[in-house]
Amino acid sequence: MGSRIKESPESTFEAYLEVTYPGTQSSKPEVRRQFPEDYTDQEALQTVPKFCFPFSMDSLTVNQVNQVGQNFTFVLTDIESKQRFGFCRLSSGAHTCYCILSYLPWFEVFYKLLNILADYTIKSQESHWKELLVSLHELPIPEPGVPVHLGVHSFFTVPDTRELPSIPENRNLTEYFVAVDVNNMLHLYASMLYERRILICCSKLSTLTACVHGSAAMLYPMHWQHVYIPVLPQHLLDYCCAPMPYLIGVHSSLIEKVRGMALDDVVVLNVDTNTLETPYDDLQSLPNDVVSSLKSRLKKVSTTTGDGVARAFLKSQAALFGSYRNGTLVCPLHRDRIAMRQFLQNAIQLQLFKQFIDGRLDLLNSGEGFSDIFEEEINMSEYAGSDKTYHQWLFTVKKGGGAIFNTVKTKANPAMKTVYKFAKDHAKMRIKEVKSRLKQKVSLWVLMTDTWHSTTPAMVHNLPHPLNLPHPLTHLPTLFRSRHRTVFLQGGQQSSMMMGQQT
Repeated sequence: MGSRIKESPESTFEAYLEVTYPGTQSSKPEVRRQFPEDYTDQEALQTVPKFCFPFSMDSLTVNQVNQVGQNFTFVLTDIESKQRFGFCRLSSGAHTCYCILSYLPWFEVFYKLLNILADYTIKSQESHWKELLVSLHELPIPEPGVPVHLGVHSFFTVPDTRELPSIPENRNLTEYFVAVDVNNMLHLYASMLYERRILICCSKLSTLTACVHGSAAMLYPMHWQHVYIPVLPQHLLDYCCAPMPYLIGVHSSLIEKVRGMALDDVVVLNVDTNTLETPYDDLQSLPNDVVSSLKSRLKKVSTTTGDGVARAFLKSQAALFGSYRNGTLVCPLHRDRIAMRQFLQNAIQLQLFKQFIDGRLDLLNSGEGFSDIFEEEINMSEYAGSDKTYHQWLFTVKKGGGAIFNTVKTKANPAMKTVYKFAKDHAKMRIKEVKSRLKQKVSLWVLMTDTWHSTTPAMVHNLPHPLNLPHPLTHLPTLFRSRHRTVFLQGGQQSSMMMGQQT
């Protein structure tokens, strides 16, 4: 479903690197020690040291106070667009960084192991250091929930990334929720849904990368599809001028340099001051009832532990996108139907939504089907249709496997555009069925098996896609078009606003 996480990596981690940086103007970060010793990825060996010190060393005393002992995570993207995580721990007056490079998003596990490895290094316990790394590197990747013992001092349980993140177990979400108030979380969420260019700045590296990772995780079951750099090193500051959407973290020691660049229409969240600057009205453009419900839920769980925060965002995603199975854009029964219609018109252009749809169709074409916490949530929501209808749809999917979408062809070009054809069976019968539903003033959201599997080409009207390629949600039966005028979101007037400690 558009996830950037690599499936079935070869090992628990790719490399362990100790990087030193004297901090003088003429010096550069260098790899002092590595494991395995025969690790030969020269691109990584040249790139990782720069990401290990993503701040200005000019104010060294400040950095020594704020950065020592901190854990943070950068991300490298491989040739297949999969994320390689660089889990880091700063030590020794911010002059040494311990880094584990891995495809596994085990934040808490690797942070714990880095602390142990740093302790072994400081105490010169070379045998323990090597034993831990060898055991970890040779360990077959366990299933989620399995306890792992790597030695006397190293024990962990394999995290289950399929579960919703919870507080305080999930470090990223915990730091994000503590550092940023509810109002700014809502604005940032809206900006990500509209795929803006987003900068997050903070003076504390651990909080900075936690806010980037934590905020992106709230898009589940979708995933940020554009430039994603949780912490930006100095040599890549020009990325902030990129014309495409991005989600980038910048250390506060570099933010003045960034602000001196030509930044147009960029959303900026300053975590230190808890203020957000945006030229857009994205939050106001979302359906008001969805925003109000999300805000209310977040305030209710503000003093509690567990998955309440993540579940609040999941409910909002279900309210906004839960109708995707129906293949239509208009939901006249929605309490805020005009705003919802406008949002969905914009949604069909979002890369995160296109990738999500492509992922779901891949599962259907393969005959696997799908069942996850998002599907469970939309089944319980008022926007999903009747439970009986949904189970009929699921039964058809499971029974027919990929047969329903045998005519679907997915082209894996950079934008992941999808072209859909429709079956020709039982058209007249289905038209009468749809008319009957309209007369009863029931929801216009028609099940995939009612429309996609039984709509003739004569019924289909292809609305013009912004990229001149059809999308599943733009194939609306002529009958629907005659009853509902299509509304396109034109975008609000751009105005500069500042949101601070407001609730």
